[in-house]
Amino acid sequence: MHPTETAAVFTRVIGLISGTSVDGIDAALVEISGTELDLKVELLAGVTYPYPAELRERILAVGAGVAISMAELAEIDDAIAIVFAQAAQNIQIAHQPATLIGSHGQTVYHRPPADRGMGKKTTPHSPLGYSLQLGRGALIAHLTGIATVSNFRVADIAIGGHGAPLVPRVDAYLLSHPQEGRCIQNIGGIGNVAYIPPRHGDWLAKIRAWDTGPGNSLLDLAVEHLSAGAKTYDEDGNWAASGTPCHPLVEQWLNQDYFHLPPPKSTGRELFGVTYMHQCLKDAQAYQLNPADVLATLTELTAASIVHSYRTFLPSMPQRVLLCGGGSRNLYLKQRLQLLLTSIPVGTTDEVGLSADFKEAIAFAVLAYWRNLGIPGNLPTATGAPREVLLGEIYQGQY
Repeated sequence: MHPTETAAVFTRVIGLISGTSVDGIDAALVEISGTELDLKVELLAGVTYPYPAELRERILAVGAGVAISMAELAEIDDAIAIVFAQAAQNIQIAHQPATLIGSHGQTVYHRPPADRGMGKKTTPHSPLGYSLQLGRGALIAHLTGIATVSNFRVADIAIGGHGAPLVPRVDAYLLSHPQEGRCIQNIGGIGNVAYIPPRHGDWLAKIRAWDTGPGNSLLDLAVEHLSAGAKTYDEDGNWAASGTPCHPLVEQWLNQDYFHLPPPKSTGRELFGVTYMHQCLKDAQAYQLNPADVLATLTELTAASIVHSYRTFLPSMPQRVLLCGGGSRNLYLKQRLQLLLTSIPVGTTDEVGLSADFKEAIAFAVLAYWRNLGIPGNLPTATGAPREVLLGEIYQGQY
């Protein structure tokens, strides 16, 4: 059966994701029609459901490399699936029920391919990448009674891709413009960009995407450390805005190898995590920075690494930058980005009709919808995979 013949079967979809910041579960209930160029998405409800405090701490510990037993890993996997299923059930209250769930799960480990995006082909002697998302789809399907697609990254990784970023193909069909080249910049725990050229000619093949480096990860860790646990993030960037960035320190940090590695490339808390943050704090001691100055400097690193990435690796600078993710609400970070990008306008995806807060959750709803229709979800120019593949494993809800 042709994919478009079944397009009306699954129109109401739930997208679920918790990013590397481990802020909570972003849930989006959407109605989807069309397939690719005619793809349309309507957000019916979007809610972030915080993790129980103890579970969040356990996830952060695992992500930071704390050793645990397989039994403990299984417990966390189950606990995440249960709260994801609860999020899916709660977001449907007062709405017609969904017929499909796309659950990204919770990333606790990400290892890029051995070539790390250096353009080399994977061989039997050069290990593939590996990415682990907890919150198993089979359990979510059982608890909700709704068909669930999960494990989106593994198929791309299995053929030599990074399994990240996976959202650019969705961005291409929802956020491209006929005349305007755009950068869609997600700022979660890690930052990632999708460069989408004007929508004409062979535009899809010219899309470029990669992880730009730290988003909120170092900032959130530093806030928690500097506030002795009283805060977990810098609301609106107000604390950082009261300080002064140390530009020589930013230049020093930008010498880190990852920032100079050509795309395709991906990263995570394995690099930009607790150890990296403590090294940044140690480096800051030489400049006698106060806490606000430290946060201003870490914010500047996020902004400067994004702009450095554009200027180094894009075929041409975009005509507009659209932010999404938690970092899009950091007003100070947005101001610093705008200053560094000079005349290129910096806005959010809200301004073009797609929720900045829930764009990633919406994207995994679309990826699940595509998987159900037999439409590939990855973009080889983004992940480095040699070809397009179907993304995700399907678990039936009702038997």
